[in-house]
Formats: sequence, structure tokens, C-alpha cells
Amino acid sequence: MNLVDMVESQIIAAVKNEDDLELAIASNVNIVFLLTGNLMTASGYIDKLKGTGKHVFIHMDFIDGLSNSRNAINYVAENWKPTGIITTKSQIVKMANEAGLKTIQRIFLLDRAAVTKGIEMVKSCRPDAVEIMPAVIPKIIDQLASAIPYPIIAGGLIDSISEVHDALEAGALAVSTGDHEMWNFNL
Repeated sequence: MNLVDMVESQIIAAVKNEDDLELAIASNVNIVFLLTGNLMTASGYIDKLKGTGKHVFIHMDFIDGLSNSRNAINYVAENWKPTGIITTKSQIVKMANEAGLKTIQRIFLLDRAAVTKGIEMVKSCRPDAVEIMPAVIPKIIDQLASAIPYPIIAGGLIDSISEVHDALEAGALAVSTGDHEMWNFNL
């Protein structure tokens, strides 16, 4: 199943701490970005979320103790079995693709050079989707949606439903947020 077909709610829960797990489980979202955990806890978090029908993407850069090696990626794919991974590192996207995981390349758009470099990086590593940060720049969402053939997920600095709508209207497939109240919007 491709990522576009997975999206039922256009809000994605970005779980930043253990306390948010239950809130994500009880929410309307069907995709969770796991941004917390360590080698001892991440597998349990993934199982708990998957057990309630959620698609789980772990942020490789945020799981404490997890290295960015091919062996780590293969271990995650074979033992933890998340839906996929999120990372800022294009080489991790390539390795995760090879391991059969869905991949989301996260890029930070700080200036025009970062936009150009981000487009080049995405085209070289071929993720399943791209998460751009911050999400409150519809003009850039539109530009990227036109420049790359991958779904765009907008994340960061979203704090109102109007900003969610702006990002979606600009071409984002979905919006990731750590705001628990937004997880229950029906979009």
C-alpha cells in the first residue's frame, strides 16, 4: 500500500513523549509519527500503536540508542516492523527503502538554498513522501508539490485549523502536529 492510500485522516499525530501514546490511540488519526523512545521501549510503543490499527513511522533520528547504520535499519525492519521511518538523512532513506520500509524524508526549509538542496536530495533518495518544516509556508508547499513527484507532509509550527487548511490547499497530502486537540479534527 502506498502512503497516499494509507492517509484516512489528513492530520498525523506526532507523538513526542510516552504520555501522548494513549491520546494518539484514542484520536481520529490513523498515522502516527513516533518521535520518542529508546532501544528498550520503542518496540512496545510500535506494537501498542499498531495493535489499534495505526500506521507507525518511527523517527530514526529521535530513538535514543539507535544508530544510523544498515544493521540498525535491518533490525528495525525485521524486528520492530513499523510501517516506515522518518529521517533527515538521505542515506537512511535509501537503506530503509532497500529494507522494505516506507520512507519519509524530513527537510527543513530555512532559505532558498535549503529549498533547492531539499529538492535535489529528495530526487536522489526517492522517499515515499517528504515532510517539510515549517508547515506554515503554503507558497513553498506549492513549489515543492510541483517540483517533486512525492506526497508532501507539512509539519512544524502549525497551531490552528486554518493553517492546516492552508497547507492542504497548497498541495500537502497531510499535516503532522504534536497538538493533541488537532488529532481529533475530521479531515
